[in-house]
Amino acid sequence: MDYKDLADLIFPNAKDVAYYEEKYPERNLKEGAIVTRFAPSPTGFVHIGGLYQSLIARKLANQTEGVFLLRIEDTDQKREVENGITDIVQSLDRFGIEPDEGMISETEGKGEYGPYRQSMRKEIYQSYAKYLIEQGKAYPCFCTSEDLEEMRTKQENAKIRPGYYGVWAKCRNITVEEAIKKIQNGENYIIRFKSPGREDRKIKHHDVIKGNVDFPENDQDIVIIKADGLPTYHFAHAIDDHLMRTTHVIRGDEWLSSIPLHLQLFHELGFKAPKYAHIAPIMKNDNGNKRKLSKRKDPEAAVSYYDEMGIPKEAVNEYLLNIANSNFENWRRANKDKSMDEFELQLNKMSVSGALFDMIKLLDVGKTVISKFTAEEVYDNALNWAKTYDKELENMLQDKEYALKIFGIERGNKKPRKDIAKWSDVKENIEYMYDDKFLAKEQDYPYQVINEKEEVDKILDLYMKNYYDENDDKQQWFDKIKELAGELGYAKEVKEYKANPDAYKAHVGDVSTVLRVALTGRTNTPDMYEIMQVLGKESIEKRFEKAKRN
Repeated sequence: MDYKDLADLIFPNAKDVAYYEEKYPERNLKEGAIVTRFAPSPTGFVHIGGLYQSLIARKLANQTEGVFLLRIEDTDQKREVENGITDIVQSLDRFGIEPDEGMISETEGKGEYGPYRQSMRKEIYQSYAKYLIEQGKAYPCFCTSEDLEEMRTKQENAKIRPGYYGVWAKCRNITVEEAIKKIQNGENYIIRFKSPGREDRKIKHHDVIKGNVDFPENDQDIVIIKADGLPTYHFAHAIDDHLMRTTHVIRGDEWLSSIPLHLQLFHELGFKAPKYAHIAPIMKNDNGNKRKLSKRKDPEAAVSYYDEMGIPKEAVNEYLLNIANSNFENWRRANKDKSMDEFELQLNKMSVSGALFDMIKLLDVGKTVISKFTAEEVYDNALNWAKTYDKELENMLQDKEYALKIFGIERGNKKPRKDIAKWSDVKENIEYMYDDKFLAKEQDYPYQVINEKEEVDKILDLYMKNYYDENDDKQQWFDKIKELAGELGYAKEVKEYKANPDAYKAHVGDVSTVLRVALTGRTNTPDMYEIMQVLGKESIEKRFEKAKRN
């Protein structure tokens, strides 16, 4: 009896591996095209780190005319959550990251290299496990959980490396005859990889991001097929990346220490290994200490958080590119109106240590991104967000024509307004433009330099009586505010006031502030002329009357 008899007994129906090599041929892509994948497990919410990885993988595939695929690694079915795949697909979709191939729902995939869900590829893994057994590179292991626990205790007591290797690999040297007899007797078993490695030898490896690294060889006889017939992650990923013709594996650097095992598996299976690029994690400043963004502690770790806050997907993607390549910021400065798709991402320019996540900077990016949107785009995005998260805002936006006028204020010019960083800012930023909200609310009027009630009332009365004309253009409007200032003893120009402050009560800017505060209850708003044009005479009069009563 030989290894082939043992392999046939364990996997009698498994196809020859040649079948799969033919079924999934080399891809017909142009030279230099990169094939990447995002391969999450459906075990909970999508982490911002997963979005970061998939954005980089998608970008590299795009810019080389390659392929980006979504593969679901669901071999650990105990940890799987309901609708986990749907959540992954929808999370990527919300951020505009569409795979060329891969899963598109819980059960469906698109592309010629599927199935793209590991639990649906069981027979493929079994064929390659059979192939390794035939070669004497894998074997059945009959150790019980009690045997393994006893072994681990002995190793701990002896203060030696834990694991199934060398003299501790009890089933490694069982004869074929003995193994066949145990199987025929109904003993339970799993399949282990027979590692050819030695811990006292080193492997050298070049990581696309980390550069040259070296590690001890892998000498562990890892499990490759579990008792339920499904593969372990290590075994499955090697076969999938080979058959899907992945050229670059982009993943978190917590996997860097697995490189000796993964390269060994590729070699023993007779595959060419892909290039590996291990991404440093996104970090958080926690009272002066850097730590990884935590699913447990940090709401911003979940991609759903950005939806809830209404941070535009474009802003999140721009910010993540900024973390990925430090030269992105300069590129964006020089190419203000270009799509970020035109930026060329380079893996070798990625940080070797983790970049700090800075929410303030992300919101600044949000302000810039939204400032470039048309009024219609702002309206559509704000309304879509409000439908899920803010019914009051949704009601406010029912009068689309009026809302578009508000969003059109100071938009589309050289220096557009930057008061909105996220859709959850919208209500607070436009509420004062709605008479039913503004007039019903107890207002605090934060007048600045000119704050005596009598003087404020005089400015408001005189402005409406002698100077307001809704047909004025912007220059005429401002000239009239200057005239008003002069009539009441204020400097018509700020520089006049600065040159001779004792000659005036204050200056035209202070008079403008009185009008702005009476109109909006705020000292800082977009362009006041445009606000007045949108509000109209009747609303302005009501607001000034309210201010005078205050």
